[in-house]
Amino acid sequence: MKHFLELKNTTIGYSNPLVSEINSSLELGEVFLLMGNNGIGKTTLIKSILGQNKLLKGEISINGKSIQKLNSNEIASQIAIVFSKAEIPDNYTVTDLISLGKYIHYPYYFKLNETDKQEISEIINKLNLSKYQNKKLTELSDGNLQKAFIGRALAQNSPFIILDEPTTHLDEENKLMILSLLRNLAKSENKLILFSSHDWRLAKEFSDKIWWIKDKKLISGISEEVILNNPELITPKILNFNQTFHSPEIDAPKLEKEMMFSYLQKNFSQDLRKFKLTFKNDFWELNLDNFYDNCHNFQEIKHSLQTLIKTGNSN
Repeated sequence: MKHFLELKNTTIGYSNPLVSEINSSLELGEVFLLMGNNGIGKTTLIKSILGQNKLLKGEISINGKSIQKLNSNEIASQIAIVFSKAEIPDNYTVTDLISLGKYIHYPYYFKLNETDKQEISEIINKLNLSKYQNKKLTELSDGNLQKAFIGRALAQNSPFIILDEPTTHLDEENKLMILSLLRNLAKSENKLILFSSHDWRLAKEFSDKIWWIKDKKLISGISEEVILNNPELITPKILNFNQTFHSPEIDAPKLEKEMMFSYLQKNFSQDLRKFKLTFKNDFWELNLDNFYDNCHNFQEIKHSLQTLIKTGNSN
């Protein structure tokens, strides 16, 4: 079976491997989330798929053809890329930017034909950018600017769109809008969407499958199954940045425990190991020997602890 994008025994990196022995495939109509910590190889993997990085081992093929054997125009006809920190052309309008996507098919001195112009107009409407079509890019909000760059990618008519951190610097409303748009494009126009992010929540809501780079390997699979098999993806991690802080015993669900630890280490330098905090029925029970106090929020906990410490009851 021929897959749209296939990686066979692929190792990527530079002088040393970043990700080794990748065997995975991507299909049209699917949304993939690429996850991994900074510096672990996400951007290198994207550049390798684009043919910009030489592979250390193996092969990457698109529609059965090796990426290494395709020229830049052939790759652009198959793959459109949207970067999170793209340069904004001076004095360009939304229409100007989206029109640039057509010039992978023509020399720069060609004029777009009426069919091209009609398609650009349809893309602008689809992205709800009609009232901004003649506005300069520098006058757009972050969300609308990101939509305009996605519009340029759509104008390429490439079946595969890669987005490197497309929701960086976006507020929650624009983030949801962009990701809903991408999922609708994948399903309605049979496009393959691959986007990178640090936010595992996006996997569950928007992606069909995950690519997760971990320990120099690529874990791939249906989003929900990858999360279930790798609970560390969603397990809160308590970061002890205050090395002199001694936490009380905290009996609570993982998220509440993480938030309480975070709050206490920012607000107390004292040794709190004699205290115990228990989360029950939406309130916190503070315990010290035979002393109990029910606190309904973090401020009440802080006040109660400070009082006990000040009066010497913690000794």
